[in-house]
Amino acid sequence: MSTNARLDSSSPFTREDAERKLPPLSRSEVKPQYVHHLDSEPPPPEISPSVAHRHKDVKQRCVKFTVAAVICLLLLLLVAGILLAYYLSSPCARGLQCGDGSCVWEGQWCDGARDCPAGQDEDHCVRLRGSSFLLQIYSAQTDAWSSVCSRGWTEPQGRASCRTLGFSRGTYFKSGRQTSDSGDGFFTVRPDFNPDAFILQQLELSDSCPDNNVVTLRCTDCGSAANSSGAPGAPGAQPAPLGSWPWQVSLQLSGSHRCGGALISPYWIVTAAHCVDRVSGPGDWAVYAGIVDPSGPLFNPAHSVSRVVAHEGFDRLTRRNDIALMRLSKALDSTATGSGNIRPVCLPDVGLNFSAPQSGWITRFVRSTIGDSASQQLMAAQVSLIDAAECNSSYDGRMSQDMLCAREATEAGTSAIGDHVWGERCTEQKKPGVYGNVAYFLDWIYKQMKVKK
Repeated sequence: MSTNARLDSSSPFTREDAERKLPPLSRSEVKPQYVHHLDSEPPPPEISPSVAHRHKDVKQRCVKFTVAAVICLLLLLLVAGILLAYYLSSPCARGLQCGDGSCVWEGQWCDGARDCPAGQDEDHCVRLRGSSFLLQIYSAQTDAWSSVCSRGWTEPQGRASCRTLGFSRGTYFKSGRQTSDSGDGFFTVRPDFNPDAFILQQLELSDSCPDNNVVTLRCTDCGSAANSSGAPGAPGAQPAPLGSWPWQVSLQLSGSHRCGGALISPYWIVTAAHCVDRVSGPGDWAVYAGIVDPSGPLFNPAHSVSRVVAHEGFDRLTRRNDIALMRLSKALDSTATGSGNIRPVCLPDVGLNFSAPQSGWITRFVRSTIGDSASQQLMAAQVSLIDAAECNSSYDGRMSQDMLCAREATEAGTSAIGDHVWGERCTEQKKPGVYGNVAYFLDWIYKQMKVKK
């Protein structure tokens, strides 16, 4: 059987053609193919026990550090809150308190500028010291009181100083000088003095003063009597001659004597709080000055009162802080009245010590009977101060620092004149009298004279 050279008579190709190699495909004809292979997840790396332990320790340390940091932060916040609360509740932790809740820096105290709303920072910066009325100024820089050098000092400075103390503009008597050492320096007058400005703004600190001559100041002609023969010679209470106690006044209600008082400036009278605390107003009062007997009110004018100020701490039960002030509507002094029978008493300056057995005088209007009527006669008696402990033994410990205790030297050894601050009459044998200590209230008096004008 013969082999057919063609596979198919109808096909134009021969076997050789079929076996012939085709030309390679061009790059454009090649189609890329993507084959997705799914590989199995590789096994986790093996961790040795020592590495795992280290990781655990680091984690625990981080937690402990974070907790400690949070606790420290909370403690800091707590401390800050406490300090802030203390700062807000104590506004004067950074200064001195004004008295109304506000405060100023310590360096602003007594600098001549009123930084407190009511000027409390300048209230107690000027004072008179001792029996010579030595003028002293407080310095916040040295935290001490210093005397004022007399070099360059004139009458206008004296008037300005009296106004700073609380006296009225027209109240001034004289300035003087004395030699005094000052270990805390001196205040000297600035060359550009302005008499209408606050006195503290016109002074500056200095380490020296020529010859150590410093200023003494008298705001009133106080303490001198027109009739120096008023001191009774015999023991016991004696009628007081006219002019012997020119500061004594009679405070009257509805034409009747209510209590006594003492003139301390042309406008101001000091008396007891228990005399005025239940009276309705200043218009009810009439003040008589320069009188010693029942005929006095007939020949002397009644002076009206514009303001009555009782001590805010007065206790009627214990009689502590038993002091009050009255301000007259018009000035009352020897210049205004032309009478030597009216003159202020000196306030006890800082540095004056009162102790047993120092002697003094008490005066009081005593009721006397003339015919069918009762009237008032001014009486005076010499007394001696006694120790507070001895006085307390007589009054069950009711004595306090704002009181003085004195015994009158009478033939019978009794106190026949004067009232206790508790309002009892001194009638018991050898029982002393208790009186208000004006020196204790000196700052209070000057403060009222300033703010109650």
